[in-house]
Amino acid sequence: MRWLIAALAGLVLVLQYRIWLSPHGAREVLQLSHAVDRQVAENQQLADRNQQLAAEVRDLTQGSAALEERARAELGLVAVNETYFQVVPPASPVAPAPPATPAAALAASR
Repeated sequence: MRWLIAALAGLVLVLQYRIWLSPHGAREVLQLSHAVDRQVAENQQLADRNQQLAAEVRDLTQGSAALEERARAELGLVAVNETYFQVVPPASPVAPAPPATPAAALAASR
């Protein structure tokens, strides 16, 4: 009976080693679980992006408002009944730069 208990205890130890310490045990399961979580998050981001692109394609093919908006933003479209105004900020006076060295100041004064 003792040898049976010893054999079962040895078997349990071998199986526990394979579960916890072997390269294909619980450590790998945990790593794969994290990899699956990362892949699911990336897939969700890509699915959202695909939905946005599909909506943009649908807008461009069905409506002229999205096409006009894109032409205004990217090509500077101005409609026939609109007036184009360009606002230019006032130019600030530029002060002359002081000479960098005393020798340069002497050369500039001659």
